[in-house]
Amino acid sequence: MLRVIKFVLDATTMGLKLVPHTVGGQLEWRLVGYSDSDWANDLDNRKSVMAFILFLCGIPIMWRSKQASIVAQSSTEAEYISLSELAKEILFVVQILTSLGISVKTPITVRVDNMGAIFLAENANSGSRTRHIEVRHRFLIDLTESKFLDVIFIESEKNTSDILSKNVSGAIYHHHAPSFLVD
Repeated sequence: MLRVIKFVLDATTMGLKLVPHTVGGQLEWRLVGYSDSDWANDLDNRKSVMAFILFLCGIPIMWRSKQASIVAQSSTEAEYISLSELAKEILFVVQILTSLGISVKTPITVRVDNMGAIFLAENANSGSRTRHIEVRHRFLIDLTESKFLDVIFIESEKNTSDILSKNVSGAIYHHHAPSFLVD
C-alpha cells in the first residue's frame, strides 16, 4: 500500500496524453495494441498475469492487468491467452467506433514479445504441443487470416504492456511510462 501511495504522490503532475495524430491533414483512426504475460509467477497457484494496452491514435484507451483464470502450460500459451483477450477488446472497440461512424484503419497492429504466440495466431494447424489450448482462443486465426489483425514481434524491453504484467525495475518503468503519461 505504501508503494501505491508513494506513486500517487510522485505522479501528481502526470496525466494521459490526449494528442491525436494526423496524416496529410486528416485524422487517422488507428488502433495499436501491446500484449504481454508473465508465466506461472504466482507461487501459490501458478497462474499467469495477463496484460495489455490498447492505443487509439497514440492515446491509451484501454488497459488491463489480471490473473488468468486457468494455468498456462507454457509461456507461449500464457502469451497467446493474453493476446486473445486483447483481440476481444479490440473487436469491442471497433464495434463502438463503427457505430459512431468512425472507420478504423486495418489491419490493426498488435505487438507481442513471444514468437510462439504469433505463430499460433497465424496458423490453423496445431501440433501435439498446442492441442490443449482452448478453442475459445482460436478465433485469433480468423482475425489474422482476414487481415483484421497484424500480430508482430516486439522485443520484451520495448513492449509497453510489460510494466502491467510483472514487477519491473524503475529504469524499465521510466522507459515505458512516457508513452502513456505526460509530466
